[in-house]
Amino acid sequence: MLKIGLGLGCLAGYFAMSGMSWADPGMRIFPTAPQAGLYLASYTAPPASHAPKAPTLRDALPLIRYEASWIDAQKPAPVDNEQAACLAEALYFEARGESIKGQFAVAEVILNRVDATSYPDSVCDVVMQGASSSGCQFSFACDGKPETINNTRVYDELEKIAEIMLDDGPRTLTLGATHFHTSAVNPNWASKLPHTVTIGEHLFYRE
Repeated sequence: MLKIGLGLGCLAGYFAMSGMSWADPGMRIFPTAPQAGLYLASYTAPPASHAPKAPTLRDALPLIRYEASWIDAQKPAPVDNEQAACLAEALYFEARGESIKGQFAVAEVILNRVDATSYPDSVCDVVMQGASSSGCQFSFACDGKPETINNTRVYDELEKIAEIMLDDGPRTLTLGATHFHTSAVNPNWASKLPHTVTIGEHLFYRE
């Protein structure tokens, strides 16, 4: 009993000096000389199940640059081609005249809706919601004009933005916005929702 008490007392002193915890998952205790009743602590790396997850694009937020050269250099992970196409199309017809930051902001709104329980759970369904009736959520979906993409260079860049955002891109520009409109209009719902930010010609609101 004396030998065990001495060993634990020494170990407690070691913890106090080193700042290590008894509950550390990588801690192993083993005797160096049983007859002496002395014990040492050895630290090994935690098992793979405790290893941190690989960083995602969202973790690289401080490195994000809303510039064409930065976007061109990115290689986002493969994403659902149909969802990416729907998002890129929406950005083309709703925000191609905006700055890159403004285009990312509109993408945030669409993806925030996908995550919200009161909207459809896919990009394509969110973008086309109400298109078969008079309640279009995005004007291009029911303005009667053909969705013809004439500027392929701009579309290619918007497609890359769509892929970046679908690859867990950051959503911090609009503070969780689920609505937006241009400064040229004043929809009746605008006065009922908190305004979060204005970027370019778009005003953003959170439901």
